[in-house]
Amino acid sequence: MSNAYLELAVSGVRGLKPYQPGKPISELEREYGVSDIVKLASNENPLGPGAAVSEAIAGSVADIARYPDGSAFELKQAIARRHGVTPDCLTLGNGSNDVLVLLAEAFLKPGLEAVYAQYAFAVYAIAVQAVGATARVIPALGWEQGQPLGHDLEGMARAVDEHTRLVFIANPNNPTGTWVGDDALRRFLDSMPRETLVVVDEAYADYVEDAAYPDCTAWVDTYPNLVVTRTFSKAFGLAGLRLGYAVSNPQIADILNRVRQPFNVNSVVQAAGLAALADQEYLARSVQTNNRERDRMAAAFDRLGLRQIPSVGNFILVDFGRPAAPVYEALLRRAVIVRPVGNYGLPDCLRISIGTPDENTRLIAALSAVLEDGPG
Repeated sequence: MSNAYLELAVSGVRGLKPYQPGKPISELEREYGVSDIVKLASNENPLGPGAAVSEAIAGSVADIARYPDGSAFELKQAIARRHGVTPDCLTLGNGSNDVLVLLAEAFLKPGLEAVYAQYAFAVYAIAVQAVGATARVIPALGWEQGQPLGHDLEGMARAVDEHTRLVFIANPNNPTGTWVGDDALRRFLDSMPRETLVVVDEAYADYVEDAAYPDCTAWVDTYPNLVVTRTFSKAFGLAGLRLGYAVSNPQIADILNRVRQPFNVNSVVQAAGLAALADQEYLARSVQTNNRERDRMAAAFDRLGLRQIPSVGNFILVDFGRPAAPVYEALLRRAVIVRPVGNYGLPDCLRISIGTPDENTRLIAALSAVLEDGPG
């Protein structure tokens, strides 16, 4: 059915396609009549919330008739301590997606450009197009490179000109799991003009254990045009509550907080965020479990003869060498949800999140059966 109001929308919005999340468990139950479903589609923490977070949420319910603290004073103090910055360097969001959109709203307009890599996080394209700016998408590195399908920073640097206001770098990147090292990222930042803001999206940073991986939140004093985004949705296990933030110099944070909705982080979320930051044992256990299971999953994919990209996140991109949609469909019928990434231009691949040991065992068994019997 045609939309009679489409022509009334601003030009950038008219061509947008909504973000497609991973299939919910309830939807699969309705469509296929299956139960006991394993969801490995949305890069969530399979351990569930920590006990401290659950207690904090329960304790916060009594005050939900009141508006939350619009400045999130206590939460910002705790985040600032974590990164060794002052609270005026922070902008809170309803997930880090919210902050990415705020950056586009604050710094882009028709006639200006944003640069990001092919196969980078889909929200960059949505945020840029919605405000009518121009996206310059730089081809990714090839499969033969050390970081297959990763960011070509040299190519991205060459694309920056006087019209470029934002550069998005996902580190690690979703959906490829690739990452950019300390030296390469410093060289890139050193080459950027002052008026170009470089946004380093570190949503999966907590999982990375390689010594060459940089924590860019420590660089905001050195690079005044650097913005680093983080989230509580992954290693902290708060995807359903939606909490993220940006770390930048106070002048950029001031601009972002002018367009930020005043109560975009509610009181329950603030309480949960504080508890999550304090529960370092839960965070360490989440990372340890994920990285151990990620290695096990990678070894299983190798045994199955599947090409994959080495990942430092909580997911692995697997290439089937043929259209992956039938494999995805066959896994659904076996009550396993993974993520097709044809919308990223990778129709032969599936992104598979790391679950609990039992969930991963079920995935490996289901995938083995699909490959042996054929998707049909």
